[in-house]
Amino acid sequence: MLNTLKKHWLATGALCAMAALAVPAHAGKTLDAIKARGQLVCGVSSGVAGFSQADSAGKWSGIDVDVCRAIAASVLGDANKVKWVPLVSQQRFAALQSGEVDILSRNTTWTMTRDVSLGLAFTGVVYYDGQGFMVPTKSKVKSAKQLKGATVCVQSGTTTEKNLSEFSRINNLNIKPVVFEKFDAANAAYFSGRCQAYTTDASGLASIRNKEAKTPADHVVLPELISKEPLGPAVRRGDDEFFAITKWVVFGLIEAEEYGVTQANVDTLQKDSKDPNIGRLLGTTEDTGKLLGLDKDWLARAIKASGNYGEMFERNVGPKSPLGLPRGSNNLWSKGGLMYAPPVR
Repeated sequence: MLNTLKKHWLATGALCAMAALAVPAHAGKTLDAIKARGQLVCGVSSGVAGFSQADSAGKWSGIDVDVCRAIAASVLGDANKVKWVPLVSQQRFAALQSGEVDILSRNTTWTMTRDVSLGLAFTGVVYYDGQGFMVPTKSKVKSAKQLKGATVCVQSGTTTEKNLSEFSRINNLNIKPVVFEKFDAANAAYFSGRCQAYTTDASGLASIRNKEAKTPADHVVLPELISKEPLGPAVRRGDDEFFAITKWVVFGLIEAEEYGVTQANVDTLQKDSKDPNIGRLLGTTEDTGKLLGLDKDWLARAIKASGNYGEMFERNVGPKSPLGLPRGSNNLWSKGGLMYAPPVR
């Protein structure tokens, strides 16, 4: 009799646990605030081509911009309901901590110190990068280890500044950092010849060369990467519901690429696909949205807004974009890259 009761209690407990896991999410204070104002407030860079940059008409584009547009589409039903807040490196964390922005989607490196000590929560990686160096082609420099005693432009308040100092010390290079608070000032100093080299994330160097150089071929990005720079969005710690939404929108866009769901075919697949994986993504066979406090079409709207991850990459930074960056580490795991999303199920 005791064994029977024990089995009953265990079975009941398991069912209760499963039921608890399936409880729809509460909205959370950040999501409530976003819905009340009818707008997602997104912190972006002050201008990094391919990641977040405004054109002369004030229209923002870039892979970080696409993340915010996808989240706005999921939460508010309209990818255009975003307020863009340009932030320099020194402002970005305080702006998120204070509530000035709902999300920081600003080519920001995920590190342990930032993750555990600033009251932030990184939601994933949208671009795997590394710190590199750019030099004038005429300098004939082929390796960063040839920069002994060189002046190097670098932006303050970044992981880049510390990495440069450590690289110089480890390799006994006596590099002389020329530090600037603002991105534009660092760019101008390098192209005016004030610095012999420029260091930041390799993707940023490609962006700067394409955007700022009179003749891009006059500058070369050296082959070495001296750090790991996983770039991704961050939200305030303590709001688990909004953290889950931002995390799963990015994961969902990666999974959409895996299953061939694109901006162009999402409507057709939502109506006609028999693939259960696609059905889960697009809300036709399972309602995953209720677990996030959203409706069943949350991810379909995100894909319509920004395309899948591969489309975002190709449009903004890929080989056919002005930046011309290879997919490399940012390819899907099934194609030799690092992009691997937990399943939407």
